[in-house]
Amino acid sequence: MTHRPTGEPLRPVRPRPADAARPGPPPEPGQVDPAVLGALLHRHGWQRRGGAAGRYGRWTPPGPGGGGTSLLVPETRAFPDSDDLLGEALHALARSGTPAAREILVALAVPGDEIRWWRDVPGGPGDTVPWTVEEQLRSAARRTLLAAALAVRARAGYHGARHRRFAAAMLQDVLVDPAPGGRRLTAFVPAATGRPLAVRLHHALHAAREAVDHRRAGGGPDAFDSAVRAGVSHELTGALVALVRGTEGARIAVAWAPAAGVPPGCAAAGPVEFSPGDLPALREAGDRYRRAEPSVPVRITGTVVRMRRSQPYGAGTVRLRVLTGADVPHVRVTLDEEAYRIAGHAHLAGLPVRVRGRLESRGGFRRLTGASEVVPVRVDDAERDRLMKSLRETAGVADFFEEACGEE
Repeated sequence: MTHRPTGEPLRPVRPRPADAARPGPPPEPGQVDPAVLGALLHRHGWQRRGGAAGRYGRWTPPGPGGGGTSLLVPETRAFPDSDDLLGEALHALARSGTPAAREILVALAVPGDEIRWWRDVPGGPGDTVPWTVEEQLRSAARRTLLAAALAVRARAGYHGARHRRFAAAMLQDVLVDPAPGGRRLTAFVPAATGRPLAVRLHHALHAAREAVDHRRAGGGPDAFDSAVRAGVSHELTGALVALVRGTEGARIAVAWAPAAGVPPGCAAAGPVEFSPGDLPALREAGDRYRRAEPSVPVRITGTVVRMRRSQPYGAGTVRLRVLTGADVPHVRVTLDEEAYRIAGHAHLAGLPVRVRGRLESRGGFRRLTGASEVVPVRVDDAERDRLMKSLRETAGVADFFEEACGEE
């Protein structure tokens, strides 16, 4: 049985974007740029149907029956009634309750880029879909954003357990608004903090599309090698496979925040589409990335959180909580008898250890091989007291070491 020291912090639950982006009360008219509101109305399918030129425009919602409702939106703040018109338009959007109106209000409340996913899922009676369809969409969308965040941190064909804390932090401020029916989902990425995420996803999606086209046209898989520079990875191809699997096709689009404008090198374009026929190329690329990513030489400093060996002597396995040296939360390392003894004494003294080795890609960069130069590391008194408190709260030293103490 594996025992965890009681002083060790619990493993954090994997964070995810907010369950839904609910606009709440509409923003104040003084906080809304009329030009931005007009651009958002146009993006979400509203039609401009006249209005006083240079003063205001009359907008009607998309879909049948939209002609019965309209908004008067000023073009500038140059006229005395501009704030009144804006206030009336915002309250009308808040009362509308349609998905388009809600997304417009969210985009005004959280100025940023919008990322949209669509899945063409065959419908059942009354165009219904199984309840699992929405879960599949949410999971694939989150994996897509996570892959883009990992690529912001570093370009790699296979990230494994690396950079996960950085990527999770990037997703903290992303809001998600699923549309009814489980076929469409929108993520709102704040431009102030999340634009690198949206830019990297834009480039990676187009590079993945080009690499798949090249492969399906009879070319070699080498196009996926160069696509790594754009952010394509094992994680992204896996997310795309999850998005497309079980559908007739899927699309992803990035719409830039009107207030921030289009970033350099990201010309406005339509959705990037993927079909079931792309799945073999995407799976092949994902496997290729995982096999090709090399191990990484590292020098890690970490605290010993678990030790195990099958007998009271000889080599053993140690689990370290990484403090510095590698962007992974934990690693496992096999140590010879002397190094294992040093690691045990360092833990009893409340000290971390430093070890040199190679972080292996097999297993997701969670294992250190070729360990050498295992030495205790001095820390300040406050940190040492915290580590010692963790040890004192452990149920028993024997449980921690997990050694088979048979008869001698």
